[in-house]
Amino acid sequence: MPPIDRMLAERACERLIVDFAHRLDLGEPSSVAELFTPDGSWHWPHGARRVEGRDALRAYFASRPSDRLSRRLMTNLLVTVESPTTARATSYLTTYRVDGHPGGMIEPRLPTNVGHYEDTFRLIDGQWLLATRTVHLPFGADTARLSS
Repeated sequence: MPPIDRMLAERACERLIVDFAHRLDLGEPSSVAELFTPDGSWHWPHGARRVEGRDALRAYFASRPSDRLSRRLMTNLLVTVESPTTARATSYLTTYRVDGHPGGMIEPRLPTNVGHYEDTFRLIDGQWLLATRTVHLPFGADTARLSS
């Protein structure tokens, strides 16, 4: 692969990683399904959750509570292009999250989760998409609910 093509593929995959977090935190959570291949999957081995296909992904992420406030910090993005149409990545995440958010600013709190994603990507019709996303959370807690 020419170096410029490799760099463009890496950047496109990095953009997907960041766009995923942005859509969950600041956009429409169900729209993360559009970042996946039609047969894409999201997997959390510890929670024994596996969601496959865009329709199921859309429904899963749309089921987030409407009063949830979350912010994900994505770091240490390492994308490896394996071929002109496939890539993989590892990225670290720190998630701050509460339910029952009435709006406005709240007092800072410890992260809910710290872990990493393992992703695979495929190039389909000129667009890089997530094929699989697996989340590993060695540090985690239930989402706190703010009291009224």
